[in-house]
Amino acid sequence: MTSERQGKEKAAAFRGEHHLGAQPLGDLVALIEQTTGLDVAVLDASPDEHGLTMRDPTRDVAFIGVARTRNPMRQRSTLAHELAHVLFGDWNGDKDLGARSPEETRADAFARHLLVPGDGLEAFLGHRKGLTEADLSAVVQWFLVSPAIAAIALCDCRYIDTATKQEWKTLSTLQLATRFGWIDQYQSLQNDADRARPPQRLLARAISGYGEGVVTAQTIATLRGVSAGAVVEELAEAGITPKEHQPPWLTAANLPSVSVDLSDLQDDETPEGSAE
Repeated sequence: MTSERQGKEKAAAFRGEHHLGAQPLGDLVALIEQTTGLDVAVLDASPDEHGLTMRDPTRDVAFIGVARTRNPMRQRSTLAHELAHVLFGDWNGDKDLGARSPEETRADAFARHLLVPGDGLEAFLGHRKGLTEADLSAVVQWFLVSPAIAAIALCDCRYIDTATKQEWKTLSTLQLATRFGWIDQYQSLQNDADRARPPQRLLARAISGYGEGVVTAQTIATLRGVSAGAVVEELAEAGITPKEHQPPWLTAANLPSVSVDLSDLQDDETPEGSAE
């Protein structure tokens, strides 16, 4: 079975297992965390680093990290790509990062079919013929994918030919959003993708600890990449304030009795030359 076929079938199985239908997927970070139990974080990274998957073989626990970016569609495809590596168990650390291995090709296919399922695309476009760039823009906006991924999906479903696919793959989301009037939505997506985001379970535990008075607001602020003052204000507005722990005070009556032996401090003989 080809990598393309494996990726497509795994994407369909994932949607079916989690009752996702053929509709566009919303917040992928939350979706992955809730459906798989994986921890996902949006992190600061260098410009050439998009995402990674790490696994602790001792505890059999995996973690997905993606980079903050002003390219939200790329961030979504990276999340789906890294999810594929987890689902396929691609833990080979010796692979050539400079080559497109079968595992990488398979993860790309999974991401594309997960984000733009063929039946979902057909339900959205129907039997429309002679698609234009306005239709491409609508697909990009509806499924929240890059024009390149949308063009490949459209070609796979025979809405466009190979030449049109190659032409549309060169377009950017910014160009389409600006030309077809959804630039404000795109800028909102950019802002969301360009924020640090800790794993939800980690943040929930930290907030619980803050409520118990054992975790500082600065710790939460560091996790979220915001100011401590903003954290205190937000939590207070949500009705979460740290408990005050009073140290126990003991009265003299509560103190334990102590027997003190002073015999070693007494001289057995009167020192020479002293008066009695």
